[in-house]
Amino acid sequence: MKKTCDLLIHNAQLITCADNGRPFGQFNQAAIACKQGRIIWLGPTTEAMTFNAKKNINAKGLLVTPGLIDCHTHLVFAGSRANEFAQRLDGLSYEEIAQAGGGILSTVQATRQASLQELIDSTCQRLAHLKSQGVLTVEIKSGYGLDFDNEIKMLKAARAAGNKLEVDVKTTLLAAHALPPEFKNDRQAYIDLICQQIIPHVAKNKLADAVDAFCEGIGFSFEETKQVFDAATRWGLPVKLHADQLSDLGGAGLVAEYGGLSADHIEYTSTASIKKMADSDTVATLLPYAFYALQETQKPPIKAFRKYGIDLAIATDSNPGTAPTTNLLQCMHMACTQFNLTVEEAVLGVTINAAKALGIDDKKGSLEVGKTAEMVLWDTQEIADLVYWQGQIISNQILMSK
Repeated sequence: MKKTCDLLIHNAQLITCADNGRPFGQFNQAAIACKQGRIIWLGPTTEAMTFNAKKNINAKGLLVTPGLIDCHTHLVFAGSRANEFAQRLDGLSYEEIAQAGGGILSTVQATRQASLQELIDSTCQRLAHLKSQGVLTVEIKSGYGLDFDNEIKMLKAARAAGNKLEVDVKTTLLAAHALPPEFKNDRQAYIDLICQQIIPHVAKNKLADAVDAFCEGIGFSFEETKQVFDAATRWGLPVKLHADQLSDLGGAGLVAEYGGLSADHIEYTSTASIKKMADSDTVATLLPYAFYALQETQKPPIKAFRKYGIDLAIATDSNPGTAPTTNLLQCMHMACTQFNLTVEEAVLGVTINAAKALGIDDKKGSLEVGKTAEMVLWDTQEIADLVYWQGQIISNQILMSK
């Protein structure tokens, strides 16, 4: 008697992104069967006909990958910062713009004024473009509210946009993104607000999947970040960090000490911090578009990350100031051309390693039995095409079993 499944894909080049001893976990002339939202079998196409499928797809030798994952974005915001792009072209630095009242705080003002529905609508536009590139899981941070009500509003907008577009959105509380103007003379009072009110509320109401902070000279100090992480830990929320982007404050090492999911940016990360990341299995998330937009010159220490076995993820960092993009495929290309990643590292960086950076690698990021049945069929037989072309050049078809 034939086994039953909801979806059967055969004659495929499966890019499983699983550790099966082959580059990319590639499995040629392969088939994959899915039922009730899960992968239930992988094997050679010659054995696929043992299944009776509700939907049967002949991949015709084309690539099938896991759904892509963008593990670091700031998709929920209002307003525009195009003027800051012009200012940077005129020679002003990111720090100078921020100190003059621009930067994050200008987005905060616009986001506070926007309604929940306005934020949902604008986020859906950006999220739709990511989905068109085969991105089926997206992390979205708060951090442009910087008070209780508006941080909560942002997290709700992120979840609502994901539900509307059927994209799995993982939310991250980033209240420690910048110091709001009303607290400019009392930094500790704002840290107390985050630790004593915002984090407990978010945890109790399951509004966020993780807690983040911006540990930087223009953000929050090492000690302030520790206070935020202590509160997150008390309330059972995992942590991640904007670390070592503009200077080395030891942020990557700090998040590793808390068993954090990822250290992101990490251009200035030291060997001492990398060793701590290795001990805690913390992912290094590369954000090449922000590096490009800010015209930075200090590249992440890729060779050291490789030496110590650090998993590398890649994300867009989509935000209105320093990464105005929703193009994850282009960011894969830039990670290779700017940071010298291999094609395989780039592909793993938006699949299994990105899943690990969100703490969901037991469910997503690779094609393995038991994992979520979210796949993308690409109109190519060459995996390098996903990295070689900048942007949505290779057409794709999203394949899901529910």
